[in-house]
Amino acid sequence: MEADTVKIPLFDLTRQYKELRNEMIKKIDETISSGVVIMGQNVEEIEERIANYIGVKHAVAVGNGSDALVLALQSMGIGKGDKVITTPYTFFSTASAITRLGGIPIFVDVGEDFNINVDLVEKKIKSDKSIKAVIPVHLFGKSINMEYLKSVCDRYGVKILEDAAQSIGSEVSVGGKRVKTASIGDAGILSFFPTKNLGAYGDAGMVLTNSDEIADKVRILRVHGSHQKYVHEEIGYNSRMDEMQAAILNVKFPHLDEWIDKRINAASKYSELLGDAVVCPAVPKDRTHVFHQYVVRTERREELREYLTNEGVGTAIYYPIPLHLQQCFSFLNYKPGDFPVAEKLSKESLAIPMFPEITFEEQKYVANTIKKFMEERS
Repeated sequence: MEADTVKIPLFDLTRQYKELRNEMIKKIDETISSGVVIMGQNVEEIEERIANYIGVKHAVAVGNGSDALVLALQSMGIGKGDKVITTPYTFFSTASAITRLGGIPIFVDVGEDFNINVDLVEKKIKSDKSIKAVIPVHLFGKSINMEYLKSVCDRYGVKILEDAAQSIGSEVSVGGKRVKTASIGDAGILSFFPTKNLGAYGDAGMVLTNSDEIADKVRILRVHGSHQKYVHEEIGYNSRMDEMQAAILNVKFPHLDEWIDKRINAASKYSELLGDAVVCPAVPKDRTHVFHQYVVRTERREELREYLTNEGVGTAIYYPIPLHLQQCFSFLNYKPGDFPVAEKLSKESLAIPMFPEITFEEQKYVANTIKKFMEERS
């Protein structure tokens, strides 16, 4: 295969759409024809489906995953001056949600698996009794050890908001039972950004909880702080999932587990094909990884990325600058070296093509291109 004829994207929405096109067009036409395009039957349906799937009492559809974080935190009572532990190695909105409410992000380093180091979380909570909450992130689709984290937080009265934006369908063992991420903490959030394992064709998000109080507060906040139209109990937001995105999610939802299985199978093939050419993601036995991204590591990340680009292979860097070193968080007074693992990962990580419809031939090409690069430089 010639390099200029090979185009393997990091993610491809079009292949999935081709499979669902007829059903999707029918559902969209029904939705628009109904005349109800905000907060209607489709939203109620996807809320019920996701609540049952995750295993929680309430699922509240909102405008996007970033809003879900803010609304969930606010509904959990987090506000001005409150300290919330989270990871410096995640998407920006995890930490910005804290600051938008006047809270203070307290960063804790991650482990070599990209997820927050739960031992360090426990040490931080022990040393600072003013910590109010923790936001663990199940990054790239890999569950963290929620049983351990929950035991720590329960002991010290610290709340948990699970950021499961990238991990819908992933599971972890808690109390001897396998449970889904976003169901274990006081609340959890999901993102349905188009590239997610269950993605809309625009922005959409959701808050999950077993708490009647938290769910009711989120429902009020998402419609300008109002239970009754034009009667405002508090200052809220305009953060409703629209009917069109909910309709799209209802078409896609029945395929979610099949797509997750395909991602897991593709990841297994990648790991076998790549061998020790790069550091491949590990999967713990007591948890699952649904591979929202397949992220490898190498000290030659920049060279490899350029090489892959030239050979027609899509890549991405998640994330090039850890949050504690972002300019907007300079007021927190963190400095280079404070979280060495996060800083190391930010220089070594590289996401390679991963989506349910990727073919084995495409995976072989990606893997062989990576190995060729490494062999040429050995």
